[in-house]
Amino acid sequence: MNAAEQRPQVERVEFNELACWRVRTAEAELLVAQQGAQILSYQRDGERPLIWLSEQAEFKQGQGVRGGVPICWPWFGDLRRNPQAVQELYQGGSLVPAHGLVRDRDWQLLGIDNQDSGVSLSFGFNSREQLLPTWPHAAELQLSIRLDDRLHLELSNRNLGDTPLAISQALHTYFAVGDIRQVEVEGLHGCRYIDTLEDWQQHQQSGALRFAGETDRIYLDTPAQLSIRDPAWQRRIQLHSSGSGSAVLWNPWIDKAKRLSQFADDAWQGMLCVEHAKVLNDILVLPPGEQHRLNLSLWTEPLSA
Repeated sequence: MNAAEQRPQVERVEFNELACWRVRTAEAELLVAQQGAQILSYQRDGERPLIWLSEQAEFKQGQGVRGGVPICWPWFGDLRRNPQAVQELYQGGSLVPAHGLVRDRDWQLLGIDNQDSGVSLSFGFNSREQLLPTWPHAAELQLSIRLDDRLHLELSNRNLGDTPLAISQALHTYFAVGDIRQVEVEGLHGCRYIDTLEDWQQHQQSGALRFAGETDRIYLDTPAQLSIRDPAWQRRIQLHSSGSGSAVLWNPWIDKAKRLSQFADDAWQGMLCVEHAKVLNDILVLPPGEQHRLNLSLWTEPLSA
């Protein structure tokens, strides 16, 4: 392979109604939708996918895509479950979309930096220029994606207004796994968590997290390093973060999977969401002019490593 063929390639492609960017390096391929700046898929050559995308995903304008890495902002989940300071900034009445307001909006492509060692893409959303009528506040979001031998994400928030902003957010990452019933999430031992399926009661994790039914938990005071142990595919997915003190772990299991849109009845077996976040008491309160960065790096290792 000559130098030109080794250099990362970036091309604009269409998937149904959505404009996307396909990034191809000598060793991996990444697909990003301009709507929501949402990573849709990521896979290294000769390996299983790292990021899960539903086989029933629909690529429609104004509608979130099931899978990938949706960005939840300026709130996560049900707004009514967010701290009061986050709720008070919303002015849309009773019609409240889950996971915020930017997943179904087109972001601006700010730039592509193509180098032999890797490639970076940067997307931006400015609520002063791209108005959110139900959230009339001035903020700038930027998602920087770097692909080298790992996948690196940086979500930055800047308060452009003259009053503090209270924000909850998450990188709602869907990971591809061989069999969720064999998977363990390592690194959560000793962490407190809220079990949303048990009336939001607080518990403490003991040992690695294993899955035997529907799971929807918010972990608090999470460490920088987590890993997904996946015996079926003989690998460990490594997750290293900064700027995030909470994480949401979710799998719908059998019954809920049948009620989800863009989701096959048996798809629960091959996916797991580990969502690095700023939620509950870990929300982001940005003073005027201040900036915050949430960073996440992802890679795989053989299970024997």
